[in-house]
Amino acid sequence: MIRFFAALTALIIFYFCYGIYVAQMDIEILPSEIKREHPHGFHDYRGAINVETNLSRGSAHPLQVIEEAQRAGLDFLILTDVNQFSQAESFNGYHDRVLVMSEAEYAFLDSRLLLVEKGPQRTLTQASEANLYLTDTLSQEWNQGREAMVILAHPFVRGQPTWTGAYPPGLHGIEILNPKAIGENSWLDSKLNVIWSLLTYPFNPKYAFLRLFREPIEETSLWDSISAARPFYGFAGADASARAVPLANYFVRFPSYQRSLEIVSNHILLGSELTGNFSKDRQKIYQAFRSGNFYAALDLLGDPRGFNAVLSDHDHAYLMGSRIDLKAGLVLTAKLGHQLNVDYELVLLKDGQRELMVHEPELNYEIKSPGVYRIVVRVCPTLPLPDGKKWMTWIYTNSFYVSALGRRN
Repeated sequence: MIRFFAALTALIIFYFCYGIYVAQMDIEILPSEIKREHPHGFHDYRGAINVETNLSRGSAHPLQVIEEAQRAGLDFLILTDVNQFSQAESFNGYHDRVLVMSEAEYAFLDSRLLLVEKGPQRTLTQASEANLYLTDTLSQEWNQGREAMVILAHPFVRGQPTWTGAYPPGLHGIEILNPKAIGENSWLDSKLNVIWSLLTYPFNPKYAFLRLFREPIEETSLWDSISAARPFYGFAGADASARAVPLANYFVRFPSYQRSLEIVSNHILLGSELTGNFSKDRQKIYQAFRSGNFYAALDLLGDPRGFNAVLSDHDHAYLMGSRIDLKAGLVLTAKLGHQLNVDYELVLLKDGQRELMVHEPELNYEIKSPGVYRIVVRVCPTLPLPDGKKWMTWIYTNSFYVSALGRRN
């Protein structure tokens, strides 16, 4: 018995000593003195989608969630409560400096679909009405003028697709980044690894998640395969619900909404600022998503503001998501806007395959053939032992669609 307590005491001492070591590790890829600025000629606004409140499966009132979004530093928040078949109170509008859009998520067949509408959310009173509306929206061709976007959340569960059959023409995009999916896949790979992250979480939450990060290979492969046929966009879904864990008469929200909203986000790029006019600014955000003028980022690594990727010719600059006819002098440029204090690489992918890689803060590439082009930025921070250096993707841009002259739809 004495030996047991001695071993237990030694284990506890080791745990707290290791915890102190982990807590002192600052996993920063950006120099602390850098001032984060918008990319030249554009405005970068950061926001989250796939966020649930206690109107459905979440654990906090929408106003509490909005306060958490404010603390997380978001510019906009898209609430997507599940199966809203009755008229719920709308939280559309500006809340302090955060623009909030009340949208919805629906269970459809075996999938989860996020519905983001051009105007205020319509009232769908029952499941059959929602299914009919989603079926009609999904059946429309991607290039038709539509009043709503449908995004497939959590496209894979345990490595298997949640959508059965061909992907419909009206599907706007999929989640390529989802913290819950990353955690679930890590649990399937190694339960011990996840338990170790839970033990280190109190000392360094950032490290606890980053050590579990795995590249979303299935999601990006699906994204590229559909993009080969038509414009199709990749989103970061927060999947934030702070699902309450009961502890006697108290509820622990883990992870908190703020923590969830700080992990991944979507950065939309606008040619003009948001003005504070909700109706006009909502349209700007909707149109940026509708046109693919945004990139997804693992913000937990660092704030990527200042990054941009544009396709330009002698007369015009085209944002990611654009469709362009091939012409002479077409150059794709990606800029970090700053140096990083870790090893990194800017990678150009053409039709899902690596075309060019540079270890500089700027990439330039002359487009000479049709294809689907996108950029990823990969970084290699040093994590506390026993993990050490680890390569992971920080930024995923949406694609540029370059067509042979006269063949663009």
